[in-house]
Amino acid sequence: MHFVDLWLTRSLSMCLLLQSFVLMILCFHSASMCPKGCLCSHSGGLNVSCSNANLKEIPRDLPPETVLLYLDSNQITSIPNEIFKDLHQLRVLNLSKNGIEFIDEHAFKGVAETLQTLDLSDNRIKSVHKNAFNNLKARARIANNPWHCDCTLQQVLRSMASNHETANNVICKTSVLDEHAGRPFLNAADDADLCNLPKKTTDYAMLVTMFGWFTMVISYVVYYVRQNQEDARRHLEYLKSLPSRQKKPDEADDISTVV
Repeated sequence: MHFVDLWLTRSLSMCLLLQSFVLMILCFHSASMCPKGCLCSHSGGLNVSCSNANLKEIPRDLPPETVLLYLDSNQITSIPNEIFKDLHQLRVLNLSKNGIEFIDEHAFKGVAETLQTLDLSDNRIKSVHKNAFNNLKARARIANNPWHCDCTLQQVLRSMASNHETANNVICKTSVLDEHAGRPFLNAADDADLCNLPKKTTDYAMLVTMFGWFTMVISYVVYYVRQNQEDARRHLEYLKSLPSRQKKPDEADDISTVV
């Protein structure tokens, strides 16, 4: 009986030791995969926090199992193509309060359909490629950027989920129509379809051109008619100014004889 108790005690100790060893390996593995300057923790998945880490670009060694990724309050200026393509479990991506100016066309390839929240607020984004947010299912925050309101931005917002809410927070820093500068994008879009402006401008230009040609033709016809009338009048006056034809003596005698 003493032997059995001793064996059970040692077995239990070994199990606890083995469990601790496995946990240490897992923790060490997670810590070793955490990007430099970031903090990693497990809470409903792997959370990677790189806030205020003085990053100038997005780390390329992010753990594939990352669920929440915080890259806010850094000095990141661009989002390259396919930078998040291996983060298939990513749900939350915070890139606010950076200096982002450029977002490549395929920047969110691989995570567009899994993201639930995307924060790009408080950056320097003026415009993006019309396909940059294709298939994006996340609720996007893009306020407090110096947006240039044009057809491309209108197409981008229409392709995004919850586009009405997103567009309502977009203020036009500049616009293809000067009167829309400083106004919410939704008001600008309600006033004019920004994608039809070039077509309308072309139509107006064609109309003005056609009117100009028509005016020139009418003017030429009027001038031609008036010129001909003037020439006819002068010719008539010339004919009237000619002396009358005098009768010859023999013509007079012939007339008397006949009578």
